[in-house]
Amino acid sequence: MIYLLGGLRPPVAAARGPSAPGLVWAGGVMVGYSVPMGFDQGEGYVVGQLVLLVLLALAWWFTPSFSPAWLAGMGWAVAWLGLLVLLLAAWQLGRNLTAWPKPRVGGHLVQEGLYQVVRHPIYFGLLLWAAGGSLAHLNPWTLLLSALLFGLLDRKAGLEEQFLEEIYPEYRAYKRRVRKLIPWVY
Repeated sequence: MIYLLGGLRPPVAAARGPSAPGLVWAGGVMVGYSVPMGFDQGEGYVVGQLVLLVLLALAWWFTPSFSPAWLAGMGWAVAWLGLLVLLLAAWQLGRNLTAWPKPRVGGHLVQEGLYQVVRHPIYFGLLLWAAGGSLAHLNPWTLLLSALLFGLLDRKAGLEEQFLEEIYPEYRAYKRRVRKLIPWVY
């Protein structure tokens, strides 16, 4: 159940059951939205991430750039570094790799390689790619979309970490040692 106004689960929602999709009303006020069973792995974050990435790529193609040549060159170098980080982190995650925040059943906690320096190196790679491309093609749209991507990935990582803490007791200690999205910073 995703609630717009928070609080306890209203009796109306309880009567509908966990698998009944639709708006939930109590006392003439919409208090939530019932999500079908199975739609609980953070799919909305994945869709939002894909939409922002496509919009960012389109902004690079269809909006004017205010980057001087030296900044464009540096920006694309950062973007390529981001892709390299993303691919290396995906390879290091191996069979645990999934687009969903909810970890695969039967997986294991990866703490080696890039995962020693940042808890979500794939997201870090995406952020480097977005920031680099935005520096290379500097304008308000690319900066705004990169900032929105950071916010979305931060929230997606937070949901992922809730799942990881439930599954892996050692995740809390790992969380205290290693930064979330930006190595040694955040």
